[in-house]
Amino acid sequence: MKKQFLTIFTFLGLSVMLISWGGAGHYKISYASGLSFNSQMVQFNPWVSVLADHASDADDRKSWDPNEGPKHYIDIDNYNEFLTGGRIPQTLDSAIAIHGAAFVYDQGILPWATITAYDSLKSCFGRLDWANAVLFASDLGHYVADGHMPLHITRNYNGQYSGNNGIHSRFESTMINAYVSQITYPGFDIGEIENVNQYIFDYLYVNYTYLDSVIGADDYAKAIAGNTNSSAYKQALWNKSKGFTTLLFKNASHALTQLIFTAWVQAGSPQMEASAVTPVDPESSLFLGQNVPNPFKNATTLNYRIPKNSEVLLQVFDLSGKHIATLAEGQKAAGNYSIGWNPEYLKPGIYYLTLKSREIFEVKKMVVLN
Repeated sequence: MKKQFLTIFTFLGLSVMLISWGGAGHYKISYASGLSFNSQMVQFNPWVSVLADHASDADDRKSWDPNEGPKHYIDIDNYNEFLTGGRIPQTLDSAIAIHGAAFVYDQGILPWATITAYDSLKSCFGRLDWANAVLFASDLGHYVADGHMPLHITRNYNGQYSGNNGIHSRFESTMINAYVSQITYPGFDIGEIENVNQYIFDYLYVNYTYLDSVIGADDYAKAIAGNTNSSAYKQALWNKSKGFTTLLFKNASHALTQLIFTAWVQAGSPQMEASAVTPVDPESSLFLGQNVPNPFKNATTLNYRIPKNSEVLLQVFDLSGKHIATLAEGQKAAGNYSIGWNPEYLKPGIYYLTLKSREIFEVKKMVVLN
């Protein structure tokens, strides 16, 4: 069991290093999609927390699915057509026909992964498969968020070509984890998208233009702080980038809402059953919910369900696998459980909440803010 446990944390640690916008950013973008729900989307209100809870599922798959990684980025400036004309072939088949599959997949397939998630969502709506629909919508939200992160749309994804090495995690995770609570925005009107393919590529082309702003903010913050690892650097990076960062978050949340709405309308605007709120997990009857709120500063609530009398262990670990706390241990009767947790002196960052029984091991990521 211990060897299996360590192996799981090795994979989870790898997935965290590859996360875009950080867990906090993805959660925020997906949750805020509900701000733009219109009167026709009232039935989707219960989806909001589910979309947020599953916003990083696509990142988690990177640890075991070798096909997942290229779906999260596109080095669009490695395409000559983009450098000369500002566009690239907008179907996967045409891009492969011109450049070859090896080149295309090496540059990343983010726009086409987004379109595939959209098509899958639309198909689920059409066959009234609500349990899978919310999961595809969650993946769609992840890819849309990646498409609004400028460093996921460029060959200079880590500042390695501009003297800004390490900017990727500094911008999307370190800074966002610290200031996500200050990223606030309203919703705004939505409508059916006329051409989904063009819509997705259009926001990629626009968001690429913020690359220079990210690099410039990093240069500014380094000049102010004299380093890249201090509170002064983090504060300066936020001060310089908060305007366009908030806009990117707002646009990502709005784009997700418009895409969900369009998929639903084009599938015939089916009415959701009252029970079709949360996804069904056929592989596990033990359930570990996402802590609420997440991210959090001083306190959070943890929920889990035990279908039968079981020996369980509910624990918290840091990124390295170091044990932080044991919240429940021993024989538990079947039922739903809720635990309030008020950790003291816990450093900001990402932590793992794990629930184990003899048969099942479940994990959730928790984000602690400053």
